[in-house]
Amino acid sequence: MPRSLPEDPLIRSLVVQARNAQLTRRGVLAGATGGAAALALAACAPTGSSKPAPASDISSSDKRMVWANWPLYMDTVDGTGAHPTLDAFTKATGIKVDYREDVDDNNTYYAKVKDQLALGKDIGADTVCLTDWMVSRWIRLGYTQKLDHSKIPNIKNLNPNLLNIDYDKGRNYSLPWQGGFAGICWNKDKFPKGFTSVSEMFKEPALKGRIEVLSEMRDTIGLIMLEQNVDISAPIQNYQFQNGLDELQKYISDGIIRSVKGNSYTEDLVSGDALAAICWSGDITATNASNGDHWEFAIPDAGGTLWNDNYLIPIGARHKANAEAVMNWYYDPKIAAEVAAYVNYITPVVGAKEEAAKIDPALAENNLIFPDEATLKKAHVFHTLTPAQEQSFTSGFQKVLLGA
Repeated sequence: MPRSLPEDPLIRSLVVQARNAQLTRRGVLAGATGGAAALALAACAPTGSSKPAPASDISSSDKRMVWANWPLYMDTVDGTGAHPTLDAFTKATGIKVDYREDVDDNNTYYAKVKDQLALGKDIGADTVCLTDWMVSRWIRLGYTQKLDHSKIPNIKNLNPNLLNIDYDKGRNYSLPWQGGFAGICWNKDKFPKGFTSVSEMFKEPALKGRIEVLSEMRDTIGLIMLEQNVDISAPIQNYQFQNGLDELQKYISDGIIRSVKGNSYTEDLVSGDALAAICWSGDITATNASNGDHWEFAIPDAGGTLWNDNYLIPIGARHKANAEAVMNWYYDPKIAAEVAAYVNYITPVVGAKEEAAKIDPALAENNLIFPDEATLKKAHVFHTLTPAQEQSFTSGFQKVLLGA
């Protein structure tokens, strides 16, 4: 029996849009593997030892700020461009936010701004949301400003599991925005029994040439390494990564993997060209909502990957306190729940689940949006690589993809 929608017209609109969305934030991650490889390698090049000083904060006299984020990652009223939760923030604080969908890929965005960052210059954004491993790089290079937790009292609502990550213990330089899982999915009409592991899926004769995997290295190789009994949350050894890469190469050479893709793998699932994939959780939620409930997502028994996109404040940003006010606003459980209703990814905010239940009970029951402890225990954050490993692993991975 279909669940009824909430009475509030605005919330109804957000829920309907979330259910009908055909593209998610992770869906726009990208695909030009050769270009991405060059950017990734350039980004890992050694830099000077001196780190730039943070810019002076003019927030007290200038109630503005710029927020750079990924596309389709904020509650939006179609046809108007309005963002209800941001509009409410401006009304409550007087701070006007210029919200820009400027990030289409971690590497390409970094390539655009790294020269200004190295000089401590303003990159045109007071906060940016990037993925864990890229945030780690910015912090390591001294390209971020230290957060003032006293101006973010709602940080108390941060999920404790996300507080002491390896690249930013205590969250002094970053805060999670949204997160998600990488796991496996399949057409449940064709394979009602489903699969519990990557290898089981790859060894299914009927799936030969009908499986796609992600062009995000840490997710595809991460799942393979987990099945090889590697703890990817611990420091990665070179031979462990190579073993995972060798297995991926074999699946490609044997014609088991149809292709390695970014966002377009969901199109191939819908068309039927692909029947299974290593995939992102939010994509499958949205694809089922838009195209009928035909696909099942699962975290393999050996585990899946867990990633977060995180706020950071660039070293040259001049509206630091205003950016911290935005972070505090979105760590209010009610506001976090409204965003979750639209984007369908994991909120890092404790208490948002209870608030989401008031919007639509189905949201609170979705274990991919509000995962329980058992699910989280199966998810692993890929350990931060050393600069040398990042360059070596990225190069090896791209060589395999170019042969796919």
